[in-house]
Amino acid sequence: MTDEPKDVSSTRTQQPKKTAQKNKKTVYAAGCVVWRPAAGSIQVLVAHRPRYDDWSFPKGKRDPGESDLECALREVEEETAVTGTVGVELEPARYNDHKGRKKIVRYWVLECDLDHRFVPNDEVDEVQWLPVSDLDSVLSYKHDRGLVPQLVAALA
Repeated sequence: MTDEPKDVSSTRTQQPKKTAQKNKKTVYAAGCVVWRPAAGSIQVLVAHRPRYDDWSFPKGKRDPGESDLECALREVEEETAVTGTVGVELEPARYNDHKGRKKIVRYWVLECDLDHRFVPNDEVDEVQWLPVSDLDSVLSYKHDRGLVPQLVAALA
């Protein structure tokens, strides 16, 4: 028996633990970037969600059998009471949601009908109509701010 160090080069090395993939499915949602004309310019609707205490564009998850556009229009109307004329589709926003799941949200441009009357509800307690120049400082998320130049280009 010797006191020499044991050669451990052939022993198993510890492998990194695999991340559990439970609840890691992709979440699909849809919404609209809503605008209205305002004195030679435009205003854009942003919604405050009390559950997350954030400012964002109205959006939500699809119901079974519903198309993405149907989902977008339903969610906008449910959250903000806005209806309107659908314009072009913007590039989807892709990000990880608050549960760490991959989320893909399709957005359309929506020109608001002039008779809009917001009523606070469980999902959205306040809306603001803002000039494009104010959106970057109000929107809570980078993925929402990335939609603003697309809106401007779509309306040019």
